[in-house]
Amino acid sequence: MDVAAVILAAGKGTRMRSKQPKVLHAIAGCSMLGHVVHAAQSIRAAQTVVVYGHGGDQVRGLFAEASLQWAEQAEQLGTGHAVAQAMPAVHAENVLVLYGDVPLIQPSTLLELLALVSDQQMALLTLSMDNPDGYGRILRNADGAVQAIVEQKDASAQQLAINEINTGILACRRELLAQVLPQLSNNNAQGEYYLTDVIAMAVANNINVATHQPSQPWEVDGVNDRSQLARLERIYQRNMAQQLMAQGVTVLDPARLDVRGEVHASEDVTLDVNVVLEGRVVLGENVIVGPHCVIKDSEIGANTVIAAHSVIENSTVGKACDIGPYARLRPGTLLGNSVKVGNFVETKAAVVGEGSKINHLSYVGDAELGRNINVGAGTITCNYDGANKHLTVIEDNAFIGSNSSLVAPVTVGEGATVGAGSVITKDVPNGQLAVTRAKQQEISGWQRPQKKQR
Repeated sequence: MDVAAVILAAGKGTRMRSKQPKVLHAIAGCSMLGHVVHAAQSIRAAQTVVVYGHGGDQVRGLFAEASLQWAEQAEQLGTGHAVAQAMPAVHAENVLVLYGDVPLIQPSTLLELLALVSDQQMALLTLSMDNPDGYGRILRNADGAVQAIVEQKDASAQQLAINEINTGILACRRELLAQVLPQLSNNNAQGEYYLTDVIAMAVANNINVATHQPSQPWEVDGVNDRSQLARLERIYQRNMAQQLMAQGVTVLDPARLDVRGEVHASEDVTLDVNVVLEGRVVLGENVIVGPHCVIKDSEIGANTVIAAHSVIENSTVGKACDIGPYARLRPGTLLGNSVKVGNFVETKAAVVGEGSKINHLSYVGDAELGRNINVGAGTITCNYDGANKHLTVIEDNAFIGSNSSLVAPVTVGEGATVGAGSVITKDVPNGQLAVTRAKQQEISGWQRPQKKQR
């Protein structure tokens, strides 16, 4: 269907108590407006027109690379006025009106709504609620046909008893909106141009109004304050946990998992409590992620174990690796199979070959490590000279003793050994031992200093 999604995103959001426009507040690491844009893209809308106002530079700046069209609503004079600002940019046959602060609307619901639209029929998304307080009510005639929408502030006592409410989301032919929007009046309690008045005007023009309800009420929940934002965050995360479990992932506590991106998980993955997955994360079969770990834009090979409190970002981890606890893999880390990166180890732009071990308390950055290398505790690759980064190369089967500093650029050859406590500034040939410790001395008769008495 040829459709233009018009997203209303001009409001300030006073109750958020924030300098940031309301629609830029995030759910699962993505702005609310971003979620709605994604929904529009998922139904393959031919156009996505965003009506912006408050904080417009911030809103447009965040989506500078997106293929969006923009319409400014300089004064917030109501939803009908907002849609009118977008209409000059709309050329698609159908219009779908969405809201930048209703972030969890599902593409499937939108497709079902759009399927109801024809030359003689528009479609309205409604919801039946036990407590409809605060919402516009759907008015129907004796035959059940929709006649109009009345806002709560304009409703009579009898109308307030109606429990079917307007969600604000509607779809219709472009020609209908072009015809009726200029006829809207602001003669109401709010002094605004209501988009809801389009319903009665359509009926007056012999256009039928079909209604559809979302499969889940939270799809149409709006956000006006931070409490509502937090509520939708947890709904989103619950849904993500349920999706992962349906794919064969064990989520030890679905209430304590945060997915802030796109996760591809194979069978028999286990996620412990308070795991955060950001960006694009790929988890192979039988991966175990311990508690309080953060994985961002990374791929983890099958049978790898990531122990508690580890952070992995923009890295690729091979199969059967052993990571952490308290390990940090910074961007550009590439681990082969069966690599060990232990507690309090940090890597950055490091390639580590199969079977190598960096067990504890070390920093390996801008480095290329071969296979079956042992890096002792407290080892540092000194990669930065104050101006430029330099490469450290450690070849297969080398052994680096504890508390060693490798001053790049430097190469430790195949099968070479670096003695503990050494500072290596020159290349170490294959199979050789390099030791740079000062000679140990014992001084007889030495007296340890004593504290002065006061």
